[in-house]
Amino acid sequence: MRSRINGCVGRVVVFCVVLAVFFCAELFAEESNEPGRANDVQSVKMPRRGPRSWWAMYGGQDEQWYKSAEGIRIADNILSWQSAQGSWPKNMDTTAMRYKADPNSLKGTFDNRATVNEIRFLSRSFRATGDERYRAAVIKAIDHILKAQYPTGGWPQFYPLDKQYHRYITFNDDCMVGLMRLMREVATSGNYDFIDAQRRKAAQDSFDRGIECILKCQVIVNGKPTVWCQQYDEVDYSPRQGRSFEPVALSALESVGVLELLMSLKNPSDEVVAAIEGATEWFDSAKISGIRVVWTRGDRVVEQDPNAPAIWARFYEIGSNRPIFEGRDGVIKYSMAEIEQERRAGYGWYGNWAENVAEDYARWKKKWGGTGILPRQGAVH
Repeated sequence: MRSRINGCVGRVVVFCVVLAVFFCAELFAEESNEPGRANDVQSVKMPRRGPRSWWAMYGGQDEQWYKSAEGIRIADNILSWQSAQGSWPKNMDTTAMRYKADPNSLKGTFDNRATVNEIRFLSRSFRATGDERYRAAVIKAIDHILKAQYPTGGWPQFYPLDKQYHRYITFNDDCMVGLMRLMREVATSGNYDFIDAQRRKAAQDSFDRGIECILKCQVIVNGKPTVWCQQYDEVDYSPRQGRSFEPVALSALESVGVLELLMSLKNPSDEVVAAIEGATEWFDSAKISGIRVVWTRGDRVVEQDPNAPAIWARFYEIGSNRPIFEGRDGVIKYSMAEIEQERRAGYGWYGNWAENVAEDYARWKKKWGGTGILPRQGAVH
């Protein structure tokens, strides 16, 4: 009997370990559907990029830590992963070990939060150690970001450009918002006081043009501002298709980050106020009640649950505001169950992303007030 119980316990432990590995892989995995780029550094056995909390942990360290052997080791590892252009690759833990392959094979990006945190770390490293290599790497990266920004104020996923969807102004995965937050830090934070005044002014100008781009990209439906799509044309601000399963649609996930950025502005203009109020109103109208998304046998399914907290779909059809879904065939469906299992399980179609929007808006409203100016000109659809 004891051996039977031990055997059952052992199987349960193995199952739990396998399940944990599966969910970690799902959490950190990123879709690689980019011909010629997906496996740039796969020959190097590196850990996948860790969660954002790792970078937050480093940001909380004091100057003595950045001077320590551990801090210098990590800074040197990060330095070795910088591409010739000045950016860093995505989905790789650039803190774990040095890159030892051909440095010319590195292709950096702004996608999936790559590059911005490496810059933050190296700026702290330079201030702590005075190592000129770190300063030079930060300046190279900042110059690269400034050069990559379009005249219309947005950024592509990486630079130099290709002819695929990567060239579009990209809000997906916080690409645009992440770069803008960094540019504001470069312009205003003491962590970048080693940057010359001309570059810091350029960073502020870059941020301001990014705000103008955000306002022009906000989708207007029937005269009312709504939220934002994942990608836009770099010339005329019109929404664009991403990958086959990423349609032209209002995106709840990406729009939360955009809205948070707008709410962080001091002394917001009437146009910014209108954008915030319109987006907040849209999030309230788009929340979905009475369903819960659950994992079952390696698949995601929707179950009815009147007690489930509100959630939001990733994509909403412009005009009708209906949740939409696309598989790899690129055909719009109105139910997650209608797309293939691989995409149901491999993409975030629902989430509680906007659960704090109403509370954040209430605090913002108390601080800055509002004009009630909701109708305005913009990306009309």
